[in-house]
Amino acid sequence: MTEEKAENEESIKGAAAELLFKSRNVLITGQIDDKLARAAVSHLLALAEDNNDPISVFISSPGGHVESGDMVHDIIRFIKPEVRTIGTGWVASAGALIFIGAERQNRFCLPNTRFLLHQPSGGVGGTASDMIVQAKQIELMKLRFEHLFAEATGQSPERIRQDTQRDFWLNTQEALDYGLLGKVISNADDLP
Repeated sequence: MTEEKAENEESIKGAAAELLFKSRNVLITGQIDDKLARAAVSHLLALAEDNNDPISVFISSPGGHVESGDMVHDIIRFIKPEVRTIGTGWVASAGALIFIGAERQNRFCLPNTRFLLHQPSGGVGGTASDMIVQAKQIELMKLRFEHLFAEATGQSPERIRQDTQRDFWLNTQEALDYGLLGKVISNADDLP
């Protein structure tokens, strides 16, 4: 890549970031990890510091690192501005955890969005004692998920536990019926 082309790409990225900030939109796309969480949280905190107008968080993610998802979920709930989450493509696993950071009436998706809920998984390894500790932590995470998703959807923790024994896919109508989603929207004019 030439130096001129690289400078042009950086200029375009900078202009896009500036427009996203002005429009109070945050993008969460791809695998959720500490770098994505840091960028999203930095953006949310900066927008909250700027003013209290609503913020829209667009999510299309296969999920990823749970604690990184927790970080974004908690900041959505922590800041003063109202946050609207908007699913597009797919909202899965830790992406769904971020999605439910918003109040139900502020959870939207585009018509072709699919949702995936499932119990947490992780690699257990090391000494026998360490594997016991890791397995216990995964079980605690599972119980926490069941509580968070029950609270967010109005379903019982037992129902969440039963439904997430295996991958639990929902289309938009199923997500509405389940309480995961507030409204399906087709364009920006559908947002309140």
